[in-house]
Amino acid sequence: MTNDLTDNLFSLIKSLSPSEKRQFSLYVGRIGVNTDSKFLNLFKVMTKLKKYNEKEILLKTKISKQQLSNVKAHLYKQILISLRLNPAHQSIPVQIREQFDFAYILYRKGLYKQSLKLLDKIKAQALEYEEKNLAYEILELEKIIESQYITRSIENRAESLIQQTRDLSDLNLISSKLSNLSLQLYAIFLKMGYARTQEEAESIRNYFYQNLPEYQIKNIGFREKLWLYKAHLWFSFITQDFLACYRYSMKWIDLFNEHKHLVPIHPVSYLKGNHYLLESLFYLNHTKLFEKTLKNLEGMLKDAKIPDDDNIKALAFLYLYSNKLNLRFMQGDFANGDELVEKIQKRIKKYKDRIDEHHIMVFYYKIACLYFGDGNNKKCIEFLNKIINNKSLEMREDLMCFARILSLVAHYEAGLDYHLDRLVKSTYKFLIKMNDLHEVQKEMIRFLRNLSEVSPLEIKDEFKRLHSKLKEYEDHPYERRAFLYLDIISWLESKIQNRPVADVIAEKVALVSR
Repeated sequence: MTNDLTDNLFSLIKSLSPSEKRQFSLYVGRIGVNTDSKFLNLFKVMTKLKKYNEKEILLKTKISKQQLSNVKAHLYKQILISLRLNPAHQSIPVQIREQFDFAYILYRKGLYKQSLKLLDKIKAQALEYEEKNLAYEILELEKIIESQYITRSIENRAESLIQQTRDLSDLNLISSKLSNLSLQLYAIFLKMGYARTQEEAESIRNYFYQNLPEYQIKNIGFREKLWLYKAHLWFSFITQDFLACYRYSMKWIDLFNEHKHLVPIHPVSYLKGNHYLLESLFYLNHTKLFEKTLKNLEGMLKDAKIPDDDNIKALAFLYLYSNKLNLRFMQGDFANGDELVEKIQKRIKKYKDRIDEHHIMVFYYKIACLYFGDGNNKKCIEFLNKIINNKSLEMREDLMCFARILSLVAHYEAGLDYHLDRLVKSTYKFLIKMNDLHEVQKEMIRFLRNLSEVSPLEIKDEFKRLHSKLKEYEDHPYERRAFLYLDIISWLESKIQNRPVADVIAEKVALVSR
């Protein structure tokens, strides 16, 4: 627990902006006795440290080793109180919660009318901003006060409070079930990715509809609709229904457009909706609309309605740069990617504590695909190895499988085929272990395994045979997922036509956009 506190305290201090540090010093200095306090000295010393060093802390603060744990805990609490008082963190939910605490204090003081008046005011505010869990808590306190002190100010007061509680309870239950369903679907997607077979898709479909609560769309509000659209979106992604993904991401964004006052309250959900719209357009291959939507997202991030905090900055990086890579794939623009990759790596390092490892590995896979398209196969292998050699990572099994398939192809392209047989065998075993050996993977493995026996004069015929076989699966509902990760068809056409793969993809993009 001490180590957790140390890590949490140090990372909290390092996350503070200069203005937040100044405010903390002012907050502590409001009472003169605090100016030389142990926790303030600890704050000053830890602020200057680049790495946590307990020996240096004990030496410079004159805090004994026995006292240090308690002083850390006190400092952690004081920093949080200071941040809570900061105007930048005074969001509507925080303000409502603060006013609720004040109302509770008034109730404990026996000032019932004052408490009820304040509760009525913040209840209306909580409902306006879709803070229905808070509104339910407010109603519960109102009922407690009314049971002790009947104001008689409103006729049928008890019946009104009971009905409001029932309505909110029903909506909170629907919201809870929808949020549970959405989260579980997201967890399934992170674990396995897209449905691999008809049986898997049917299992997901059954799970979705069995857990979808009953509702009437006219009777539910913003919050419930948001969770509903999120659940439908994840269900559609897993089952590869990208047109439905587009439809529900648009419903998600339209919901915020109807309730613009909620954008600053839920900026993360607002940005995520736009990100998933871009993901849908990527898989539907609508390049022009994708490019326009990406520009809109960049403009949104400069909007005053979007808070300028560390969490938003990390998400902005994640969404912008992931989709900048996707746009390059859609346009067949693989050249001169080093500058973009360098920016991504710098930001990964900067935001590593705020971005989960799954998303970092997805970045590495996309970067590997960028280098593969540019013909820089050694760089491609370098980034794929970051995924393949990550033994502690629990992430999408499909991405791990296709990282190995792409690695095989990149080794062949780079002329590093002296141990290709060993790589083919290890990849084959991994795919069997992951239960992910399907027809496209089988054909790729079979092709690469037999390469050593094919003469240079016959190699183009082998590429043509593989191309002919894989074209059969291009529109297959479950086999086609292989082409979502790597445009194997275009790579084969580039080998057959003796042209760079980037040129083949760019030519296809030009034909689609006509």
